[in-house]
Amino acid sequence: MISIEDLSNKIRSVGFRCRRCGTCCRVVSPNSDLVMVSPPEVRAIISSTGLAWDRIVAPYPETISDRSGARITLGWCLHREEDRCRFLDEKICTIYAARPWICRTYPFMLDEDTLLVSPCEGLGQPISEQEATSIATRLLQRQCAEKEEEHKVRLAVQRSTLPAGAFGVIDSDGAKVIDG
Repeated sequence: MISIEDLSNKIRSVGFRCRRCGTCCRVVSPNSDLVMVSPPEVRAIISSTGLAWDRIVAPYPETISDRSGARITLGWCLHREEDRCRFLDEKICTIYAARPWICRTYPFMLDEDTLLVSPCEGLGQPISEQEATSIATRLLQRQCAEKEEEHKVRLAVQRSTLPAGAFGVIDSDGAKVIDG
Protein backbone atom coordinates (compact mmCIF):
# COMPACT_ATOMS: atom_id res chain seq x y z
CA MET A 1 0.00 0.00 0.00
CA ILE A 2 1.27 3.44 -0.91
CA SER A 3 2.24 5.65 2.01
CA ILE A 4 0.47 8.91 2.83
CA GLU A 5 3.78 10.73 2.30
CA ASP A 6 4.34 9.27 -1.20
CA LEU A 7 0.74 9.88 -2.18
CA SER A 8 0.88 13.43 -0.82
CA ASN A 9 4.02 14.09 -2.88
CA LYS A 10 2.28 12.83 -6.02
CA ILE A 11 -0.69 15.10 -5.35
CA ARG A 12 1.64 18.06 -4.80
CA SER A 13 3.41 17.34 -8.10
CA VAL A 14 0.05 17.44 -9.89
CA GLY A 15 -1.16 20.50 -8.00
CA PHE A 16 -4.79 21.21 -7.18
CA ARG A 17 -7.00 23.88 -5.72
CA CYS A 18 -10.77 23.53 -5.89
CA ARG A 19 -12.20 26.49 -7.80
CA ARG A 20 -15.74 25.86 -6.50
CA CYS A 21 -16.99 25.88 -10.10
CA GLY A 22 -19.34 22.90 -9.70
CA THR A 23 -18.28 21.38 -13.04
CA CYS A 24 -17.54 18.06 -11.33
CA CYS A 25 -21.21 17.90 -10.33
CA ARG A 26 -22.53 18.57 -13.83
CA VAL A 27 -22.83 16.52 -16.99
CA VAL A 28 -19.94 17.36 -19.29
CA SER A 29 -20.07 14.00 -21.11
CA PRO A 30 -22.45 11.02 -20.81
CA ASN A 31 -22.63 9.89 -17.16
CA SER A 32 -19.72 12.15 -16.18
CA ASP A 33 -21.66 13.24 -13.10
CA LEU A 34 -22.65 9.72 -12.04
CA VAL A 35 -21.75 9.47 -8.35
CA MET A 36 -21.77 5.93 -7.01
CA VAL A 37 -22.55 5.69 -3.32
CA SER A 38 -22.60 2.90 -0.76
CA PRO A 39 -25.39 2.22 1.74
CA PRO A 40 -23.38 3.81 4.59
CA GLU A 41 -22.96 6.97 2.48
CA VAL A 42 -26.69 7.03 1.70
CA ARG A 43 -27.49 6.69 5.40
CA ALA A 44 -25.16 9.63 6.17
CA ILE A 45 -27.02 11.75 3.61
CA ILE A 46 -30.37 10.63 5.07
CA SER A 47 -29.16 11.66 8.52
CA SER A 48 -28.00 15.04 7.18
CA THR A 49 -31.03 15.85 5.05
CA GLY A 50 -33.97 13.86 6.41
CA LEU A 51 -34.73 12.74 2.85
CA ALA A 52 -35.91 9.21 2.10
CA TRP A 53 -33.57 6.70 0.43
CA ASP A 54 -35.35 6.88 -2.93
CA ARG A 55 -35.14 10.68 -2.96
CA ILE A 56 -31.35 10.48 -2.65
CA VAL A 57 -30.31 7.60 -4.89
CA ALA A 58 -31.35 5.55 -7.88
CA PRO A 59 -30.11 2.13 -8.93
CA TYR A 60 -26.87 2.26 -10.90
CA PRO A 61 -27.95 2.21 -14.58
CA GLU A 62 -25.86 -0.75 -15.78
CA THR A 63 -27.45 -4.13 -15.13
CA ILE A 64 -26.71 -7.81 -15.54
CA SER A 65 -29.23 -10.64 -15.85
CA ASP A 66 -29.17 -13.78 -13.76
CA ARG A 67 -30.35 -17.26 -14.77
CA SER A 68 -33.96 -16.53 -13.75
CA GLY A 69 -34.16 -13.43 -15.94
CA ALA A 70 -33.89 -11.03 -13.01
CA ARG A 71 -32.05 -7.81 -13.85
CA ILE A 72 -29.53 -6.83 -11.19
CA THR A 73 -27.35 -3.84 -10.55
CA LEU A 74 -24.71 -3.78 -7.85
CA GLY A 75 -24.97 -0.28 -6.50
CA TRP A 76 -26.56 3.11 -6.18
CA CYS A 77 -25.86 6.54 -7.62
CA LEU A 78 -26.98 9.97 -6.50
CA HIS A 79 -30.08 11.30 -8.23
CA ARG A 80 -29.49 13.83 -10.95
CA GLU A 81 -31.72 16.69 -12.02
CA GLU A 82 -31.37 17.85 -15.59
CA ASP A 83 -27.63 18.36 -16.08
CA ARG A 84 -26.41 18.13 -12.49
CA CYS A 85 -26.33 16.32 -9.18
CA ARG A 86 -29.57 16.96 -7.32
CA PHE A 87 -27.55 18.29 -4.37
CA LEU A 88 -25.81 21.01 -6.36
CA ASP A 89 -27.37 24.43 -5.75
CA GLU A 90 -25.75 26.70 -8.34
CA LYS A 91 -22.11 26.06 -7.35
CA ILE A 92 -22.69 24.96 -3.74
CA CYS A 93 -23.01 21.37 -2.50
CA THR A 94 -26.01 21.22 -0.17
CA ILE A 95 -24.74 18.00 1.47
CA TYR A 96 -21.10 19.07 1.75
CA ALA A 97 -20.59 17.70 5.28
CA ALA A 98 -22.14 14.35 4.28
CA ARG A 99 -20.84 14.18 0.71
CA PRO A 100 -19.70 10.77 -0.57
CA TRP A 101 -16.07 9.63 -0.76
CA ILE A 102 -15.86 10.26 -4.50
CA CYS A 103 -16.78 13.91 -3.92
CA ARG A 104 -14.38 14.26 -0.97
CA THR A 105 -11.43 13.13 -3.09
CA TYR A 106 -12.25 14.48 -6.56
CA PRO A 107 -10.40 14.88 -8.93
CA PHE A 108 -8.20 12.14 -7.48
CA MET A 109 -8.74 8.43 -7.03
CA LEU A 110 -6.58 5.39 -6.42
CA ASP A 111 -6.28 2.26 -8.53
CA GLU A 112 -4.27 0.11 -6.14
CA ASP A 113 -1.19 2.35 -5.65
CA THR A 114 -1.64 4.37 -8.84
CA LEU A 115 -2.97 7.90 -8.50
CA LEU A 116 -5.58 8.64 -11.18
CA VAL A 117 -6.54 12.22 -11.93
CA SER A 118 -9.81 13.29 -13.56
CA PRO A 119 -10.12 16.46 -15.64
CA CYS A 120 -10.65 19.52 -13.46
CA GLU A 121 -10.14 23.27 -13.80
CA GLY A 122 -8.34 23.32 -10.44
CA LEU A 123 -5.48 21.06 -11.53
CA GLY A 124 -1.99 22.51 -11.79
CA GLN A 125 -2.60 25.00 -9.00
CA PRO A 126 -0.20 25.21 -6.04
CA ILE A 127 -1.23 23.05 -3.10
CA SER A 128 0.16 23.12 0.42
CA GLU A 129 1.78 20.09 1.97
CA GLN A 130 -0.95 20.06 4.60
CA GLU A 131 -3.78 20.05 2.04
CA ALA A 132 -2.05 17.41 -0.12
CA THR A 133 -1.63 15.23 2.99
CA SER A 134 -5.30 15.73 3.84
CA ILE A 135 -6.35 14.62 0.34
CA ALA A 136 -3.93 11.67 0.49
CA THR A 137 -5.40 10.60 3.83
CA ARG A 138 -8.96 10.79 2.45
CA LEU A 139 -7.92 8.79 -0.63
CA LEU A 140 -6.52 5.99 1.51
CA GLN A 141 -9.62 6.03 3.72
CA ARG A 142 -11.79 5.90 0.58
CA GLN A 143 -9.77 2.97 -0.77
CA CYS A 144 -10.30 1.02 2.47
CA ALA A 145 -14.03 1.83 2.53
CA GLU A 146 -14.42 0.78 -1.12
CA LYS A 147 -12.57 -2.51 -0.56
CA GLU A 148 -14.76 -3.27 2.45
CA GLU A 149 -17.89 -2.42 0.46
CA GLU A 150 -16.76 -4.58 -2.45
CA HIS A 151 -16.17 -7.52 -0.11
CA LYS A 152 -19.63 -7.13 1.43
CA VAL A 153 -21.26 -6.90 -2.01
CA ARG A 154 -19.54 -10.12 -3.08
CA LEU A 155 -20.90 -11.88 0.01
CA ALA A 156 -24.38 -10.44 -0.62
CA VAL A 157 -24.34 -11.63 -4.24
CA GLN A 158 -23.49 -15.16 -3.09
CA ARG A 159 -26.41 -15.32 -0.65
CA SER A 160 -29.03 -13.20 -2.44
CA THR A 161 -31.55 -13.93 -5.15
CA LEU A 162 -34.23 -11.86 -6.79
CA PRO A 163 -37.57 -13.19 -8.03
CA ALA A 164 -37.63 -14.32 -11.67
CA GLY A 165 -38.05 -11.34 -13.97
CA ALA A 166 -37.59 -8.78 -11.19
CA PHE A 167 -35.30 -5.76 -11.21
CA GLY A 168 -33.26 -4.99 -8.14
CA VAL A 169 -30.09 -3.89 -6.44
CA ILE A 170 -27.70 -6.12 -4.58
CA ASP A 171 -25.51 -4.00 -2.34
CA SER A 172 -23.63 -4.55 0.90
CA ASP A 173 -26.95 -4.63 2.79
CA GLY A 174 -28.33 -7.43 0.59
CA ALA A 175 -30.94 -7.66 -2.18
CA LYS A 176 -33.58 -4.99 -2.71
CA VAL A 177 -36.35 -5.56 -5.26
CA ILE A 178 -37.10 -2.31 -7.10
CA ASP A 179 -39.64 -3.63 -9.61
CA GLY A 180 -41.25 -7.04 -9.89
